[in-house]
Amino acid sequence: MRKSTNWPVTALIALGSLLILFPLYITVSIALKNPEEMARSLFALPTGLHFENFKNAIEATDFFTAFKNSAVVTAVSVLFILLTNSMVSYAIARNMNKKFFKGLYFYFISAMFIPFQIIMLPVVKETTDLNMNNIPGLIVLYVVYGLAFNVFVYVGYIRSIPYELEEAATVDGASTWGTFWRIIFPLLAPINATIGILSCLSSWNDFLLPLVLLGDQESYTLPLVQYVFQGQFSTDFNLAFASYLLALAPMVIVYLFAQKWIINGITQGAIK
Repeated sequence: MRKSTNWPVTALIALGSLLILFPLYITVSIALKNPEEMARSLFALPTGLHFENFKNAIEATDFFTAFKNSAVVTAVSVLFILLTNSMVSYAIARNMNKKFFKGLYFYFISAMFIPFQIIMLPVVKETTDLNMNNIPGLIVLYVVYGLAFNVFVYVGYIRSIPYELEEAATVDGASTWGTFWRIIFPLLAPINATIGILSCLSSWNDFLLPLVLLGDQESYTLPLVQYVFQGQFSTDFNLAFASYLLALAPMVIVYLFAQKWIINGITQGAIK
């Protein structure tokens, strides 16, 4: 039997798509125009493709240095988030019957409700005193700040894994360490993919923490470079939007190819 179209839902999806695609169209359009074309019409298609805007934006912002900083911060942060957060979550998930671990779990969860702005000044003071106001310090903070949400997700997933698998590994002589890496961690692949991609997007796009933490301009990440760039070239919108598009493009590409992993991880977690 042929299903009827749900027009209200279809209209909402179309409206949502328009709200996302229209700003993207404006960004691409302005980035490819010259000032004269933009002055004539903001919404019209560019009559010529001014790719020199991208070249000038790369030179003006030292794009490749900022890109390297963002790539290093993001890659290393995601790696350590997956390794450390999963281990912490495993210890909590398998010991929830003990008061200490249950208290630790709720302690991490409570951190989800604390806005960063409340702890921003103490973090800046402490990281400065410890000489961590640099890229390694930024990576450490990303790993720590990811604990709250990641523990919440990991613990729920790990508790759905049959404990009998670990008992069988113990009978075969595996240690707790060996059981985790040989049995549990491979089973976390779907949720690892989800957390890894979300952490990647979060680290790459974060602006506030690098702004208050990084003092050396050579260590600026891409979002921070865009902020400095806007302050210097706020009247040259074509150059500015070309720079924004350059910073936006890598994560758009990553998300387009990786979205199936996010959906797959969430779906498998729900099924388990």
